[in-house]
Amino acid sequence: MTLLHARAGHLPGLLDADVRWERLAFEAGGDRLEVDVPTLDAAQMQALAERVRQASARHLKTMTVSDIIAVIDRAVARLLDRDDPFRIQAERLLPIVSGFDADMIRKGLTGYLKTFRAPQLKRFVAEDFANPKVLDEFQPTPKGGAVRAFGPDLLVHSWAGNVPALPLWSLVCGLLAKAGSVGKVPSAEPLFAGWFAQLLAEVHPPWAECLAVVWWRGAGDEAASTLFAKADTVMAYGGNEALDALRRRLPASTRFLPHGHKLGVGLVAASALDALHGPRQARLAAWDVARYDQQGCYSPHVFYVERGGAVSPRQFADYLAAELANLHCRYPRRTLLLEDSAAMARWRQAVEWQAMGEAGDSVSLIADGAADWGVAHFERMQPLAPTALQRHVQVIAVEHFDEVMPQLAPHARFLQTAGVAAAPAELFRLAEQLGAVGVTRISAIGSMTTPQAGWHHDGRFSLLDLMRMTEIEASAEHSADDFAPYAD
Repeated sequence: MTLLHARAGHLPGLLDADVRWERLAFEAGGDRLEVDVPTLDAAQMQALAERVRQASARHLKTMTVSDIIAVIDRAVARLLDRDDPFRIQAERLLPIVSGFDADMIRKGLTGYLKTFRAPQLKRFVAEDFANPKVLDEFQPTPKGGAVRAFGPDLLVHSWAGNVPALPLWSLVCGLLAKAGSVGKVPSAEPLFAGWFAQLLAEVHPPWAECLAVVWWRGAGDEAASTLFAKADTVMAYGGNEALDALRRRLPASTRFLPHGHKLGVGLVAASALDALHGPRQARLAAWDVARYDQQGCYSPHVFYVERGGAVSPRQFADYLAAELANLHCRYPRRTLLLEDSAAMARWRQAVEWQAMGEAGDSVSLIADGAADWGVAHFERMQPLAPTALQRHVQVIAVEHFDEVMPQLAPHARFLQTAGVAAAPAELFRLAEQLGAVGVTRISAIGSMTTPQAGWHHDGRFSLLDLMRMTEIEASAEHSADDFAPYAD
């Protein structure tokens, strides 16, 4: 076994020797990686937060958003370069930390990073602001007067570790909002956020103290409470129970932007199930299922497949199973923890019991013996429920998609992404229905797990939610004329 070592975090103004470090261990593919993570006391956390706040006032808030985008673009260009030391380190260590296949990490990183290049970030800003210059200076408003957007002085991020490099999304949001950022990395993936902060410091040294990356165990201690008390805004990712617990710890005046667990679904219309398109849609669906083993909030748990096409729902399930088997050969699923294996076994057993019961003729489990993937096929409608993940998915046959909406509506707070394969008129009809029951993002099948730049995460504004707007009313502008040197 090869033993590797890494140090997580980014702590501007603090010396490593003055910080207490804890060690996290990861093993995969015959390698063992030991990661040292920083544990700060309350005084260190307070000093760090204040340092980040002051640095961002000097070096972020004084830049135009176009210049900020240019810096991020240079950093992302380096991460896209497979010969760059940061990219080499990510490809080497993230598979050990996450357990995901190295080629899947490589492919996933490239696709994800491409959404943070300059053209995509400019679209990102334009999604939330009709006039992006409002981020830099007061701009005229149609009603009269002027308005400007101001981001937080200190933005705290609390990240989940289910998908590698996830922190990049909120870190970039913070930079575009010109906020000083302190992020708490998860124990499951403590590395990428610190790497990105260090890379930004290399690309643009004045930003070295505008970001910090810390860690604490579990719900945190006095140091975490100290940080939350200093924050203007807290953006958090994770399970709903953990988010509720975090919400209770925050001062009433702190803005809280939570992103909890979600559940994705797919809808495949009969119009997409001819001999040409049906197998292709199954292949694309398999990618959405296999990518990071359904750990993302946008990953599909069920595909509703319409009857009446040349490819039947059962045939679609067979095609999907075959594609999952192919993907497992190319990108093997990660080794599961004991509790994940147990949950998957319970889910598969429940499907098998249904198949042996009264509904046996309408239920089947298409799976490999090693439980590396599985497709549960149902000829009758089933209540919406998550699978055990780990490349296990349901295919449910329907006569018409109107049957699906009553199943989705009670779970609106858990819905996010729907992948749809349908003709144009049907796509927009389904979009109306899906939006009404709580879905916030509709993509092509095959794109469910790769949101485009500027998407409205959980139906919210990625940048606008971070901002406060300051208005100069027309009355103030008109009144100022009375005091000008040119006044009568």
